[in-house]
Amino acid sequence: MPLRIALFGRGAWGTTLLELWQRQGHQLRSWTRREGGDPAALLGDCDLAVAAVAMAGVKPLAVQLAPHWPEALPLLSCTKGIDPKRLLSATQLWEQQLLTPMAVLSGPNLASELASGLPAASVIASADPGLAARLQGELSGETLRLYTNSDPIGTEVAGALKNVMALAAGLCDGLQLGANARASLLTRGLAEMGVVLQGLGGCPSTLYGLAGLGDLLATATSPLSRNYRCGLLLAEGCPAVEALRRIDATVEGLRTASAAVALALREGWSLPICEQVVEVIEARRSPLEASRALMGRNLRPESVPPHSVA
Repeated sequence: MPLRIALFGRGAWGTTLLELWQRQGHQLRSWTRREGGDPAALLGDCDLAVAAVAMAGVKPLAVQLAPHWPEALPLLSCTKGIDPKRLLSATQLWEQQLLTPMAVLSGPNLASELASGLPAASVIASADPGLAARLQGELSGETLRLYTNSDPIGTEVAGALKNVMALAAGLCDGLQLGANARASLLTRGLAEMGVVLQGLGGCPSTLYGLAGLGDLLATATSPLSRNYRCGLLLAEGCPAVEALRRIDATVEGLRTASAAVALALREGWSLPICEQVVEVIEARRSPLEASRALMGRNLRPESVPPHSVA
């Protein structure tokens, strides 16, 4: 049965979801901050609300919509990031304003590939298994196969941190450090993702699923990834502000890297890759100096998640 969906955010990802679900026969109404208007007008007579806004837009949108939210209307969050001021995920920001069933959609979701009709798989995560299963059945289609899990926070953390590792991978490739270096970086990057995921209460197995390893493989190796492209530009010596101007789209990894380092300081975690990415973003170190800093760390036994810190 077709759903009536209210979609908030029509960037590359939001537009892709809009077109994908319209092709499946669902009825969609959408809102974007660029065009203005009252987003609350979309909430009446709908079966599902979908938030695909950038991380910076989550809090103000949640505050604006909360007084008008219909009772028990489920929310599907498609935002990937961690708020650098509040150090919270997207659904945690929504939960500060709403008491309603929530789920998270994440995975290897390069928007242009899905928009072209290429196949992909993703995961719907929710503490409510019935909601996850229902959305899985209603939103899966010929080109998007959906799985479920019961770990929304782990799914969000993995989806956020992989953007930082995509920046690091772009830096690595931009410096032409080679395939060995990239493989080493991403392996240790996965370990860092595991530190944050477990530290914030996520399930270790989520790290190796579509929202973790799956999304990392896509985002950290493809020129379609904005975070990877941003890393390439940073490696050329391009300042972060100029890299953003050239890409002309949201690059969530820049803000998430700062949030991850702030969390590490608060919790006493070791996140050396995230730290060096921030050093480069804030122009305190050159990309080559950051690479040397990582290679020059004290030697130690290898440890892999979920049993240890990076």
